[in-house]
Amino acid sequence: MKTPEILIARPSNANEVTTLKALLKVLKIKFEVANESPYNPAFVAKIEKSRKDFKLGKGKTVTIGDLQKLWK
Repeated sequence: MKTPEILIARPSNANEVTTLKALLKVLKIKFEVANESPYNPAFVAKIEKSRKDFKLGKGKTVTIGDLQKLWK
């Protein structure tokens, strides 16, 4: 038997996630956890690569003075 409705809960912290999972298990309601990101995967990959590069010393530090020179 299919249910006519799908409920989406958006817990705001780990405690709420744990509580919701426990409640659904007690009520014997089947559920799944979606680990989807609202961000484009290609964009996320670029950000992760940039962070990795920066940790490896490939980044460049820009001061406020450097930025002001660009605008003149």
